Order: sequence, then C-alpha cells, then structure tokens
Amino acid sequence: MSYRFHITDVFTDKPFGGNQLAVLPDARGLTSEQMQTIAREFNFSESTFVFPADDSSHSRKVRIFTPGAELPFAGHPTVGTAFVLAATGEIRLDGDETRIIFEEGVGPVPVMIRARNGKPFFSQLTAARVPEKVSTRDDAVTIAKALSLESPDVLSSPAAIEAWSVGVPFLFVPLRDLSAVQRARVNTLAWDEAFGSGGTDDVFLFAQEGDVIRARMFAPSLGVPEDPATGSAVAALGGYLASRSASRDGTLRYTVHQGVEMGRPSVLELEVDVSNGVVSAVRVGGASVLIASGELHVP
Repeated sequence: MSYRFHITDVFTDKPFGGNQLAVLPDARGLTSEQMQTIAREFNFSESTFVFPADDSSHSRKVRIFTPGAELPFAGHPTVGTAFVLAATGEIRLDGDETRIIFEEGVGPVPVMIRARNGKPFFSQLTAARVPEKVSTRDDAVTIAKALSLESPDVLSSPAAIEAWSVGVPFLFVPLRDLSAVQRARVNTLAWDEAFGSGGTDDVFLFAQEGDVIRARMFAPSLGVPEDPATGSAVAALGGYLASRSASRDGTLRYTVHQGVEMGRPSVLELEVDVSNGVVSAVRVGGASVLIASGELHVP
C-alpha cells in the first residue's frame, strides 16, 4: 500500500536547518507497529501520522513517533504538521491567521498558523497543559560528568536542576555560559550512573542571557542522541523560567536557539502568560520550510 509523505524543516526559515519532520497526511490503515517501523525508517527525531479527528469540532488527530517510541505530545511535530497540512492544502487557510485544533495524546492542542500572501510561514502551539514541576535533582557533580563537563559548569541552587513537563518530562540543567553548552557531550558510561535509577533522562541543558537562551537536548533512550529543536521541552521550560522570574503578571517572552552545534540552527519563540505568579498558558512557535514530498510503499 502507498502513502503520501512530506518532509519539512521546523523552527527555521532556511532549508536544511531546524528540525526535520516526516508527515504522513493520511495514515489511515496503518497499525501502531507499522508507524513505529516507518519512524525508524525516516530516523528523524519524530515523524507524524495524521488521521481524521474523533471530535468533529477538531481539525485532525496526530500521532507522534520517535525512532524508539510513541509520544503523547511533542512541539516540533505539532507545529510542523500544522505547517505541512496548510502548505499542501489539506487545511484551508482563513486569511493571515488560521486557528486549528489537533487531537494528541495529551488532549486537544490549539495551533495558530500565520500566512503571508496566502502561504503559511509560521505556526504556534498552545500547550494542552500548563508546565508542572516533576522533581528536583541535587547531584550536579554526577550530571556534569554525564555531560562531559566540569562541576562548575553546572549551576546549582538557586538555578536548580529540575524536571518539568507539559506531557513529556525534561530535566533542565542550567549551565554557567555558552562555552559550557558548546562543550557538552553525552558520556555514555556516566549517563547510566546519572539517569539509570529512574526519572527522566531527556536532558535539556541551557545557558541564559536575558531573554535569549542557547540550548541543547539529549534523549538517547528515545533513539534521539541529540535533538535540533524540542518544542515540548521549550514549553516546559516556560514553567521553569516563570518560577524564577521577577515578573508576576503579563506575558514573558524568550527566544531559544537550539541545534547550532549540530549544524541545524533552530529558533523557537516562547511566550508564557503569568497571573499573580501562576502560569496560565504557554505558547511555542516558529517558522517552517517544506523540503520534499514523495510516496512511501508499505507492505
């Protein structure tokens, strides 16, 4: 059986940058096992499989697979799939801004698509859940070793190492400067010591200067040695940053640069709505570029 597919680069306005994504706009007939096999075949950080929505008021149902597992939610697959469906005419644009809703494992996910001269160029998701702190780590020395860094490279309290989630948990590791971000590498032997006893081993490390953040994300257990752009992690990062912000009301805005060390620079725009110090909504958006289209033959 044949299935149409598209490949897009997400969180970039330049071809061959950002995070690659394969999208099957009509995946009806595929089993979960087949979708997992196809995701391994593409071998991108994620691939998406699109189905008719269960609720007629929603736009589509989207299932997301890494090469190793299915995810209930992920950022670059969500915004990238919205872009592809709009760019290929699967979703009709309503002027300069079109609002749709995807059904994903975490629930309904609103997405806004921006168009210019009738063509989409930017999409932004609103996380189905507000960020939630999952756990705190106090073993900076062990984590530094797992990242091939020295202990002083990893900031301890008050810039604590914490796991946050909007559906998939990520461990946020603040580093002292850009140099530390650039030098980080997965130390395979030390990784199991740091993360083998439970909790998340999807590690998002970053250095911050004002509202600009440089980041990297390692998730070897999901089959993703390093991810060029991680929208779900950036959404969860919104909760981490808001919990430390002096601003108690309004919208916090950050620009996150990721994937630079991989040669796939990505730019993610993060917005966090805060009221009385409590996060009420998180949005993550960016540009996308359509790269390729083709036909996949599934036995």
